[in-house]
Amino acid sequence: MPFHAEWEEQGFVDRAVWTKAGAAGFLCTSMPEEYGGAGADRLYSVVIFEEIARANTSGIGFGLHSEIVAPYILNYGTPEQKKRLLPAMARGEIIGAIAMSEPAAGSDLQGIKSTAVRDGDAYVVNGSKTFVTNGWHADLVITVAKTNPAAGAKGTSLFLLERGMPGFEKGQRLKKVGMKAQDTSELFMNDVRVPVANLLGEENKGFVYLMTELPWERMQIALAAVAGAQAAIEWTVDYVRERKVFGTTVASFQNTRFTLAELQTEVQIARVFVDKCMELLLEKRLDTATASMAKYWCTDLQGKVLDACVQLHGGYGYMWEYPIARAFADARVARIYGGTNEIMKELITRSMGLGGK
Repeated sequence: MPFHAEWEEQGFVDRAVWTKAGAAGFLCTSMPEEYGGAGADRLYSVVIFEEIARANTSGIGFGLHSEIVAPYILNYGTPEQKKRLLPAMARGEIIGAIAMSEPAAGSDLQGIKSTAVRDGDAYVVNGSKTFVTNGWHADLVITVAKTNPAAGAKGTSLFLLERGMPGFEKGQRLKKVGMKAQDTSELFMNDVRVPVANLLGEENKGFVYLMTELPWERMQIALAAVAGAQAAIEWTVDYVRERKVFGTTVASFQNTRFTLAELQTEVQIARVFVDKCMELLLEKRLDTATASMAKYWCTDLQGKVLDACVQLHGGYGYMWEYPIARAFADARVARIYGGTNEIMKELITRSMGLGGK
């Protein structure tokens, strides 16, 4: 916490926070012990996500590293890939990222243009990626590319691109409305020769892998949204108890109390829903539609809660020094990343037999 404001100014967290987290056992906790993890179930990771969200330390990219990148390698990697990469990720020595979005393709992963062409013992990868979380720090980037462009989604593959590969370049750190301490970068691949050994899983199976792993990613967003909304309510309760207007506290007005009562009720409803979703996930029964419901509804609710809490803070709610202002800016992207909430609704309707185009 003492460093987060400084990290927001510089646009990234210090590298040392990663190795300290690794030493403390906060990274890759659900990985098997043989690969340096704690061998815990995903509820242990949930605690970490919720505490990071509650503290509003949005610059820390542990979740994506530990519970998105590492599981791809664990679930689809070769024994050599797992042995070489996962223990170093658990120690914070290798920082992981995943590159899906492109300048012309975001939520629609079928529309990616990056290509990987087999050439002997390597694939030649070309293309560009954007909005890559942990991208500037990353030593390892799971990169989505088309190995058979004519096959559409069925021609997608995943590759492990590593820092130092010739032609693999990082662009500028992107300046964002919120999450200012979270390094988010552009990545460029110019004739990068990626060894065949760095293919993740089978060729042309990338889209299937992405669809399999995305429900857990979306649950992480939902969990953080609920924890962040609860924190905002607690900050606001403390504020309105102290702030005075017209000779009395802001908390003494019925509008204040009823607004907070309504928000707390809805956040509690969201908490019950995400807890149920986590039960399903641990039983491997969480489907794409339900995860999409959790992601869209909880992030919409977070936006509603934060907007109301900013209002109850009055002018101070718009001041960057107050946590409610930073949380308000940070949370807006939750309705966009991991698939926009509009795309979530499309996925839900397909499960109802109402598919569109």
